[in-house]
Amino acid sequence: MLELGVLADDLTGGMMVASLLEADGIRCPLVSSVEALAALDPSTADAVVLARKIRLIEPDLAIAEAGAAVEAMQKLGIQRFYYKYCATFDCTDRGNIGPVALAMLEASGGSQTIFCPAFPRHTVTVFQGRMFIGATPLADSFKKHDPVTPMLNSNLVEVLEPQTPESVGLIPHGVLVQGTQAVQALLAKENAPKLYIADTADDADLERLCEVVLDWPLTTGADALPVFLSRAWRGRQGVALKPSQKNLLPGSPGREVVIAGSCAGPTLRQIQHFGEAHPVFRVNLLESQDADATVQQILTWADAQPADQPLAIATSDELEGVEKNQASLGRQGAAALADRILGEVARGLYAKGFRKFVVAGGETSGQVVNALGIARVEVSVFDELGGGYCHQAAPEPVSLVLKAGALGQADFFFRALERMRLAEQH
Repeated sequence: MLELGVLADDLTGGMMVASLLEADGIRCPLVSSVEALAALDPSTADAVVLARKIRLIEPDLAIAEAGAAVEAMQKLGIQRFYYKYCATFDCTDRGNIGPVALAMLEASGGSQTIFCPAFPRHTVTVFQGRMFIGATPLADSFKKHDPVTPMLNSNLVEVLEPQTPESVGLIPHGVLVQGTQAVQALLAKENAPKLYIADTADDADLERLCEVVLDWPLTTGADALPVFLSRAWRGRQGVALKPSQKNLLPGSPGREVVIAGSCAGPTLRQIQHFGEAHPVFRVNLLESQDADATVQQILTWADAQPADQPLAIATSDELEGVEKNQASLGRQGAAALADRILGEVARGLYAKGFRKFVVAGGETSGQVVNALGIARVEVSVFDELGGGYCHQAAPEPVSLVLKAGALGQADFFFRALERMRLAEQH
């Protein structure tokens, strides 16, 4: 029986939630469309993630997506819903975290919900409504340089309020540690808000939050909370935890490619390290405004590379290059051009026999998966690959490792490719 339906606002985030649940023994496939969700047999899974590229689309479109997702999940018998967004609360003053949450709250029949983006396992915490990455406030971290959603305010209440007509409250740590009754009393006050940012300093705080929201139709947050919710539900039912070690999926014979669109520091270092051993085509967006010609140039270049080694295509750039691109093309224009080029390149490489894809960047991952027409994947457990390893069985086997731009060591691409090769040998 499906106990949880997750709507993720990008693919890599959805993959991470699914992989964390899989590691905890929860069968959790990932689908990329409402149609694929409708085709799911509820008896074959305990939870499901629907990953949609809705973080940066127009709010009205995101609201429609949210309503359709909840309706489709309800038809599968799901009664508890989760809205998954980035652990660094990536958004703009327009949304889409607030608009989507309100749409899901209404569609699910809930009266209140929390926003819990903390991921203590990866040092992302919230205290007095302020987000910290390690000891660094969000607004002082690398996220202030994000090319699409620069995060310039660490106060998440203030970040969320412009996105919604609703007031936004705070569940402060001092109340949370007093226990369930204290939090419930806060939430039950006269004229209490519908929306609350939840302080979360560690895993114990996640457990405390679960005691409060376990029966709520909707909760929202990052990657950590769904695992604790699932554990709490199973604990109530007396079901023992059965962690999984499934880190090898079926093989996908074919060529190998890395596709990078993220401009985060870790991805830039990974591209540099990969390029020391293998060919890399670096796309200059200012010289690539004829997208069709650029795609053909890249595919011709790929044909000329040795077939027995991987290659990489990257639109990733240093901060100075990003600023130049945005000055000329606009922030959204630069992102859209990069997405279009990388998506069409992925489709062209697939036609040439590439079947192992490593993709860097949440938006880029969504673009590539959509371009390849992938509707449903089996997900590996969360491990050193950051939860991004997945496999499509039909119509043809395709394996992917999808990663958020800011994750991974310098040799991540090599580790990802080696995992897919190892799967092919088994």
